[in-house]
Formats: sequence, C-alpha cells, structure tokens
Amino acid sequence: MRYLLLLIISISFTISAQAQDRLFSQTYAAPLSLNPALTGAFDGKFRVSGAYRNQWNGILDRPFQTYTTALDFKFGVGQSGFKKKDLVGAGILFFTDKVGELDFSTTNIAISGAFHKALDRNSQQYLSLGFQGGIVQRNINYSSVTFQDQFNGLTGFNDPTAENLPENNFSFGDLSVGLNYAYTPAARTSLFIGAGVHHILTPSVSFYDRNDELGLFEDDPLDIKYSLQVSGSLPLGDHLSILPRFIGAAQGPHVKVDAGTNFRIGIGELQTIAIHIGGYARVVANETETIGSSEIQPAAFDVPTAVALVGIEYSNILFGFSYDLHLQEVGLGQNAFEISVAYLGEYEDDLLLCPKF
Repeated sequence: MRYLLLLIISISFTISAQAQDRLFSQTYAAPLSLNPALTGAFDGKFRVSGAYRNQWNGILDRPFQTYTTALDFKFGVGQSGFKKKDLVGAGILFFTDKVGELDFSTTNIAISGAFHKALDRNSQQYLSLGFQGGIVQRNINYSSVTFQDQFNGLTGFNDPTAENLPENNFSFGDLSVGLNYAYTPAARTSLFIGAGVHHILTPSVSFYDRNDELGLFEDDPLDIKYSLQVSGSLPLGDHLSILPRFIGAAQGPHVKVDAGTNFRIGIGELQTIAIHIGGYARVVANETETIGSSEIQPAAFDVPTAVALVGIEYSNILFGFSYDLHLQEVGLGQNAFEISVAYLGEYEDDLLLCPKF
C-alpha cells in the first residue's frame, strides 16, 4: 500500500506538479499566510512568528513537511484627533513545503503591507487593507523518481530512462489582497471578519508547459483562492473566555471549512499567563465529473479531520501545538501535527487587531 501510494504521488507531481496550497490548522499563528490584511495586526511594535507542520508521518518514511516564518512591524501614522493613530503594517514571509520521498519543494518569499484605518475616536473599530506579492519557486530532484524503463530486469531501477523530462525547477510571481474588520467594544470582547483573494495572477504551475515544443501538454494554472475568516472573543468569567473560529476557502473545484472554538483560561491576577484549549472540525468537498458526461457536479461535504489545539501565552511569547486526526478509514496514518511560536516585541495590551492561534 505504501509503494502504491508513492507511485500515485510520483505520477501526480511529475505530470502536473500540483503541490498543496498553504495549509495550517493554527491559522492565526501564521497570519501572513492567512490574510495579508493581518500584516502588523498584533499587540506590539513587531512580531516574529513561525510554524511547522508534519503530515502523513504514519505512511511515508519522509513525510510532508511545511515551514513558515514571518517578521512584521506596526507603525502609527496620522493624528486626526483620534485617541489612537491609524496604523501601517509591513512584513516579510518565508514559506516552504517539502515532499520528502520525491525531494519536491515549493518555496515562497513574499513582502506584505497593510493599512489599518481607525473608524472611531476610541479606536474600537479598525478596517484593514493588505497586499502581498512574492516569488514562488518549485523544484524536484529527478534522481528521487524512477520509471518502468529503468528496471534492469534483475536487481533494480538503475538503467537510464527515455522519459522526456523538463527542467527540474522554475519560478513565478504571486499576488494576494485582503480585507479585515476588527471591533473591540470592551476588554476581552472582540469580533474579527476578514476576506482574502489569493493567487490573483493565476500563474502556471506545470513543469512541462515551459518546455513543451510539441504542444503536448496544456497550461496548468494555479486557481484563484477565495478565503473568509470570522472569529471573536467573549468573556465567560473573570478568567475564562470563549473564542469561536470559522475559516473557509474555495479554490477551483475544492472547498474547505474549519469551524470550532478555543477557550482561553487566564492565570493570575494580571493574567499575563494564559492557556488555550480548543477543537475544530475540518469539512471538505470537491467537484467531481459525472461518469459519461462533461457536467461538473458538487460533491457532498464530509468531515475527514478533527483538530485539537493547546496554546500557551507567557507575557509576550506564544506557543501552540495542534494535532489533526483523520476520521475516515482511508485516512488511517494520514494524521498531522503542528508547532507554532511567536514573539511580540514592545508588547502593548490595549489594542487588539487579530486573534491568536
């Protein structure tokens, strides 16, 4: 079963080079990957954040691994009689996704910027507009891939192949935009609504169509992704808050929805230490082509994944751990875990523009 799975993955990547788009269960722990409008949306002057995701560890000897790191800043601009200034955020994002068995990688370096406009004199409401542009590189090591004609008949796949392989790496530009609305009417009470449009340039992500003199392969564009985020915070007591989460995304024929909640438990009189405990359900659907017809019909939603989260706030440092559990039988061994960490420099506790974790 393992080798059959590897063969299917090999064929998929060799023909169309379709790697997974950015996927993190701790969505707000990687805010620049979620929505460019969240650049500079945090309590502090600067933020250093990182996340690591490991998936399919039970199936592959070298599982899928995803890394992201980001650095963003926040600056005050203008006066206009407001208690708080309008804000500008700027940041840089690094992201890489690796398929170890094939030595296939997707690497992205991007620059983000956002403007956070205060909508009232007490700065309880902010409307943010963000942009992100970068360069994406895809690379595959052909020495990690074998074909049928390489079998020597006795000991292994060490004969040369007659496959017409294209260049093993290429780059393309990528562009995203986003909006975010933040409303904080009282301490520990907040509402956030955001939306983003990603991969606006719809770049081709195929290795072959860049070196296809005979015109045998079609262009393989990266579909535009539309995302929606809704979250909030509501106190249930002096030291307990509930933080509901809803995050949806649609990209081509694929739809994904994460929905659930966190509970924040403050420790101590000042609550400079807090524990987050939460759970989510991930629902997915894919459009499928009807047999014998070109008509495309939407598939029914199912619930393949449950996500458990534990997070710790210690002053201006955040730690998070989450585990994805595939609930379907075919998903056995396809679980994933994530680790995140963030540091907020020159911490401020009176302005909230973005959820944590």
